[in-house]
Amino acid sequence: QVQVKESGGGLVQTGDSLKLSCVVSGPTFSSNAMAWFRQAPGNKREFVASINYSGGVPDYGDSVKGRFTISRDNAKSTVFLQMIDLKPEGTAVYYCAAARGRTIGARPEAWYADWGQGTQVTVSS
Repeated sequence: QVQVKESGGGLVQTGDSLKLSCVVSGPTFSSNAMAWFRQAPGNKREFVASINYSGGVPDYGDSVKGRFTISRDNAKSTVFLQMIDLKPEGTAVYYCAAARGRTIGARPEAWYADWGQGTQVTVSS
């Protein structure tokens, strides 16, 4: 069974940087696309970034483009989300999601089969 576990969230100030990590158990990590989503209070979960199985073809949501970078280390079964210039509207629970049997990423939540519990990021103004 695949397990997904995020870490690295916390309380930061506007303009700060933060790096999230997500470790995925199971033998197929390096074959599957990965993504990050986030959900702010009262809002729907939204797409943040995705990356294909080999670390290429990153895709970003419009609100984070240019400030967030997704990457992965297949040897460590880990995907990262580097966030710079954080803004208060970035306050949300950030979720890591793993595709299953899909090498390329996509934006719809339904593309991803396995999800973590989320890590809270709070950006104070």
